[in-house]
Amino acid sequence: METKNTPHTIYAEMTPNPATMKFVSDQMLVPAHLLFEYSNAAEAKESPLAQQLFSFPFVIGVFIRTNYVTITKNDSIEWNEITLELRDFISNYLNKGGKVVLEKAKNKETLTKEKKPTATTTKPFTDVEKQIMAVLEEYVRPAVEGDGGAIEFERFENGVVSVVLRGACSGCPSSTMTLKAGIEGLLTRMVPEVKEVVAING
Repeated sequence: METKNTPHTIYAEMTPNPATMKFVSDQMLVPAHLLFEYSNAAEAKESPLAQQLFSFPFVIGVFIRTNYVTITKNDSIEWNEITLELRDFISNYLNKGGKVVLEKAKNKETLTKEKKPTATTTKPFTDVEKQIMAVLEEYVRPAVEGDGGAIEFERFENGVVSVVLRGACSGCPSSTMTLKAGIEGLLTRMVPEVKEVVAING
């Protein structure tokens, strides 16, 4: 997964999570159905870009999806001191033909729409589960991705929908409010079988 010859233009975008910043390219970085998430350099061995980003002492998380990279920093420094440096670094790296992820890299998860029942799955998705996934796909995912994160449907049991929040949404102080006021409210209105939505760790 190499970058194209056309120069990348990168801009930085705040997210609801004060610990993360979204760096957006005007070109695709990885295929639309894949995402990659790393919490340290050792995990990121299949992503040369993420490994380079972890060389900055304040970087503690890298999330790569479609045309953006969401970076999580520690509390040792403020964004206004490092945003320009990171933006220029990513731009220069990509424009020199640096690889984002290696071809053999394993994505963290394919997105809900791509999920298929696996060998360990006892049955295919039910009609209610398909309905839940359709609502997440159409109404929730675009907003979550706009904030530099991702959401995945995990399971539906006894009226409870379990989802995985990644990227900027993971650990965000406002994500619980978003989950309850936004996502839970939407799903309970549109899918009567849903009583509650909870987030689980990825």
